[in-house]
Amino acid sequence: MNPASSTRGTVKERADIALNDDFLRNAVRFTTDRLRSGKKVASTEHGNWEEWRERGRQIRLHTIAHLDYYLNLFVENARSHGVHVHFADNAVEATDIVMTIAKHKEAQSVIKSKSMVSEEVHINRALELSGIEAIESDLGEYIIQLAGEGPSHIVIPAIHKNRYQIAELLSEDAGETLEPDTTILAGYVRRKLRQKFLEADIGMTGCNFAIAETGSMVLFENEGNARMVTTVPKTQITLMGMERIVPSWADLEVMATLLPRSATGQRLTMYMSGISGPKRTADADGPEEMHIIIVDNGRSQQLGDPEFQELLNCIRCGACLNVCPVYRQIGGHSYGGTYSGPIGAVLTPALNKNVAEWDDIASASSLCGACYEACPVKIPLHDMLVSLRRRKVERGHGDKLEALGMKGFATLMANSKRFALAMRLGKIAQKPLVHNKGITLKLGPLKGWNTYRVAPTLADHSFRDQWKEISTDTARQPKIIDPVVQKRMEQVLADRQNGKHTSRTGGVSHDQ
Repeated sequence: MNPASSTRGTVKERADIALNDDFLRNAVRFTTDRLRSGKKVASTEHGNWEEWRERGRQIRLHTIAHLDYYLNLFVENARSHGVHVHFADNAVEATDIVMTIAKHKEAQSVIKSKSMVSEEVHINRALELSGIEAIESDLGEYIIQLAGEGPSHIVIPAIHKNRYQIAELLSEDAGETLEPDTTILAGYVRRKLRQKFLEADIGMTGCNFAIAETGSMVLFENEGNARMVTTVPKTQITLMGMERIVPSWADLEVMATLLPRSATGQRLTMYMSGISGPKRTADADGPEEMHIIIVDNGRSQQLGDPEFQELLNCIRCGACLNVCPVYRQIGGHSYGGTYSGPIGAVLTPALNKNVAEWDDIASASSLCGACYEACPVKIPLHDMLVSLRRRKVERGHGDKLEALGMKGFATLMANSKRFALAMRLGKIAQKPLVHNKGITLKLGPLKGWNTYRVAPTLADHSFRDQWKEISTDTARQPKIIDPVVQKRMEQVLADRQNGKHTSRTGGVSHDQ
């Protein structure tokens, strides 16, 4: 089950539910604080973090600009290692390919490592409807699978739950009471999954990066479960977003530096596995058969789009979620899709052609730019959110009252006398509403704001009024200018009149 696909209502309605869930808000804030602090320490310790960010950005820009070449190179090299490579235009095709392989293998169970693409195409639901058991082996994913929920964070899917809620879920699964101690809870899951690894017919993974020069796929993880998924079952299926390519292992070094530091504040992930095809004759373990399904599902629509192509640069570290003031208050499920936070607010509408169903989540942002500052490959998500909002209005999905309000605002601001009159009338009109130097009325356009804050009042003495006094006082003061400065300024003015360009140092260049 993936509730993201069945969640109804607007992002505002979903956010209202989250804002009234103290357990969720405390859990999300606690964990994002730790992740954000860890990233700050790890990046500062690295020393030249900004240089590495720029290097990462350049690698991603280059790769996406030449994606067709690197995809073809990857596919050619992967197939030379005995990998079966498939292409899926959309979620339905990706699911059909998985089900065809599963039926051919007469699979009864699939053990999975963490994969956002598998969440995106809802593969667990398809497997369950066919009577095939799908088991998540990542601890966080296993927890939300038991809860019947989707991930609320790209890296830490169960970020919205505290240990007491997790203990309740696992106790129900175990049929006995488990103490809310992380060691006890993790120990129970480890014991239960061990047998599932041995019984599984198919192992399914995502793909952090695919190396074009060798046809290898790379997995980053901290629990070791992905290595079990890729070595114990006889058949391996990897679901890979088509943009997950990097040209070479040398480029992977940059990503292996940026991703863990940005995601969890680690210097390196505990396990980094590079897989080049199925088991060879001399290998002690590994799958006998390996399939890689390269998924488009709306990604190619961003290619060539000057506003959204950089969206494909994302390396799925989740750093933008950890710093977003909106995500930190409402969690991930409020976004309504597989991907949450700033990246989800852009990615979901983009992959879905910005249909009316997803238009509203682009407004779930303060446009503060913290996501850009945190992003290890400098994706301008705040600019993309503005572009999505513009497209929403251009395509007729804008709020009519908002449009009317903006027209009124434009009319007001177009004339200084009109604006000054409105401010004077506003000061008079607000008096019955002011309480303790603020406006707390929860009515009309003030309701949304004043539900959680207090609206400020119009100042009795505005800056525009103060400026008149300041400029008058300034005019009365004697003008004392250094003679050297005065002479240089006069020279600059003379040069401008003569059509010459003056350099910053005061020297005069040749005529322009």
